[in-house]
Amino acid sequence: MKVGIIGTGNIGGTVARKLSAAGHDVRVANSRGLEGVRPFANEIGATACDIHGAVKGVDLVVISIPFPAVAELPKNLFDMVPQAVPVVDTGNYYPGLRDPQIPEIDAGMPHSVWISKQLGRPVVKAFNNILAHSLAELGHPGGSPGRLAIAVAGDDVRSKQIVMDIVNETGFDAVDAGPLDESWRQEPGTPAYCCDYDAETTRKGLAAAVKGKAPKKLERFIDLYRQRGSNITHADMVAMNRSLNPHFEPR
Repeated sequence: MKVGIIGTGNIGGTVARKLSAAGHDVRVANSRGLEGVRPFANEIGATACDIHGAVKGVDLVVISIPFPAVAELPKNLFDMVPQAVPVVDTGNYYPGLRDPQIPEIDAGMPHSVWISKQLGRPVVKAFNNILAHSLAELGHPGGSPGRLAIAVAGDDVRSKQIVMDIVNETGFDAVDAGPLDESWRQEPGTPAYCCDYDAETTRKGLAAAVKGKAPKKLERFIDLYRQRGSNITHADMVAMNRSLNPHFEPR
């Protein structure tokens, strides 16, 4: 499969590395331009591109850039990309920590619905409810006991299945999280968000989410994150995320 990945940070870079290792034809682009992304592309066996080259003639696009930067992508970026090509949004909105306030989201619009509107085309939400360390180091072959899960939300059945298959290739069980309007269930502050759960527990977490509650929980997470300072570990991150929903019983 030809896969174009825009953004080579912790999530996008790891997805690119894993898919290239799995034999896919991966093209990568980032904000540093063609020459800036070339060393990383060479390292993982991918092709360095600008953002237009990353989406030209591909079978799948993954966008993994800072959340507000999506609105700054060229408006014609997807003009020549067929609607059948799935576009994956891996992003999360962190107001008060990293991102400026976005009024539509603050009023209740799911993060990826906002992303879809910026891009002018449907998206599939995936790879957003997994920590970078987990994605890079904790994947296992299909059927492994306790295999961690990643939620996948989207409206088009075919596109979602393609993305779920890719999730499986990266070492994780894919959990169908429903349509994009329901993708708030996998956003920061919800029971299924970045807690290193298996598929069964992730499904329970998605079902246990209560609309409108996550933003306040995210504020609590940001406070905890700032209190921890620079010494925060992966285990700390998992524990903090789990602590936001103390009444959720995963087992």
